[in-house]
Parts: sequence; structure tokens; C-alpha cells
Amino acid sequence: MSENLTLNPPRYEKLGVVHCGVIREGTVTCGGDIANLDDGAEHTFDRLRIKVKRSGSDYLFETLAG
Repeated sequence: MSENLTLNPPRYEKLGVVHCGVIREGTVTCGGDIANLDDGAEHTFDRLRIKVKRSGSDYLFETLAG
């Protein structure tokens, strides 16, 4: 079962045991890894098995099965 979390900048919370957050508009972090996202884009933190999707100022973090 996947967990998910929606954040807006600047905000940090835990997804399971991993610290995730939106540092500022367009920049996200999970477990110390950082990625930049344009509106409508997504990024997968492979090491953590977490995917982030951006929709405007909403950032959806979700764990991946497997």
C-alpha cells in the first residue's frame, strides 16, 4: 500500500520514516536528496522509492510499491 502526502512551499513533513519537503517553489527534497521540478513535472527518488508530482504550488509525494 502506498502512502502519499501533499505539501506547499515552504513545508516539510515525514512520509513514513523519510523527511520530505518543498524548500521553495520548484525545489523539493526527500531524505537529503534534492530535485527541481517545473509545473506539471515529476521526479522519482529511486534510492527512496518516492515519486513527487508538481501541480502549480501543490507537490504530491507518494511511496512506490516494490
